[in-house]
Amino acid sequence: MSLKGAYAVYRGYRVPHLQLIEHRRWWFIFSGILIALSLIGIIVNGFHFSIDFVGGAELNYAPGTTLTADQIQTVLDKYSLPAEIQLVSGGEQVSIRTDALTTDRQPLIDELASQAKISPEEVNVQDIGPTWGQEISRKAIRGLIFVLLFIAIYIAWRFEWSMAAGAMVALVHDVLITAGIYALVGREVTPETVIAILTILGFSLYDTVVIYDKIKENTESAALTARLGYVGVVDMSLNQTVMRSVNTSLVVLLPILSLLLFGGQTLKDFAFAMFVGVAIGAYSSIFIAAPVLTIIHERQVNRGKVAQPTRTVRGPAAQPAIAAADDAAATGAAAAMASRPRPKPKPRNKKGQPKKRKRR
Repeated sequence: MSLKGAYAVYRGYRVPHLQLIEHRRWWFIFSGILIALSLIGIIVNGFHFSIDFVGGAELNYAPGTTLTADQIQTVLDKYSLPAEIQLVSGGEQVSIRTDALTTDRQPLIDELASQAKISPEEVNVQDIGPTWGQEISRKAIRGLIFVLLFIAIYIAWRFEWSMAAGAMVALVHDVLITAGIYALVGREVTPETVIAILTILGFSLYDTVVIYDKIKENTESAALTARLGYVGVVDMSLNQTVMRSVNTSLVVLLPILSLLLFGGQTLKDFAFAMFVGVAIGAYSSIFIAAPVLTIIHERQVNRGKVAQPTRTVRGPAAQPAIAAADDAAATGAAAAMASRPRPKPKPRNKKGQPKKRKRR
């Protein structure tokens, strides 16, 4: 197999040869910039939590006339109330989620009822405490820690501990950047956002495990590892799986993009977190998880914990050794041919042609 040029030949097939591991420093710099921006967004902007986490009020009523979200917002602006307005079933039902209302809430209810041409008693007001959202977050974090620990143990058992470490680094990379982008754009953090982050972790791990499985399959070939070295085998494995990862990610991103463009407000928050997370997860599986694996392996080799495979050299410095090996092989082949017993010559006639056997 030759890794020269734009393509490499593997088992008779031409696969694209992208020098991904060789340029790993550029990927790390790019990821470092994204992480720095994410930390700035988290520290400066912070997270905009929904009322499920900080508490608030929810108002529901069926208007007697056609209303728009802008018309309802004008009423809420008089009381300086930031709110999330949803028109359900084409405006047949109005749902307003806003900050906690004071005890003097009746003027707001009366004005909303007057605008909707209904009685104030038809406006249903429900106070929401922060306990529900905090309980969901607590359980989600607890489940996340348990799942990550279990996955790390499984990857270390199924592959090797260095691959488990690379997968965990990629996961932290994905969560940090997704959360940072969410803070930078100022989107509201809802329980759906927490669910989306947990979902993208599973997708990122799936892509990483597929790549690691191909790396493990190729490194089990002693001849291939001796010829290309461990880094070369990892690079070749990435080239064999990169198009699969890209195609899988595109298939997942397209329906998420449709939800982001045409879904409701709740679906848009969920779809935004999913879109960013899936894209970052596909990137980290290729450009973070595999390069981190090679770095850990190189450090193991330097410490003598892993044997460095002998790599076949084909450069100019190796030409005398290669020529001597070829001469020795040729001499050995000639000696073997000379030692073989020679077959008896077939009887021939006077013209030098083989005699024909007489049929009985």
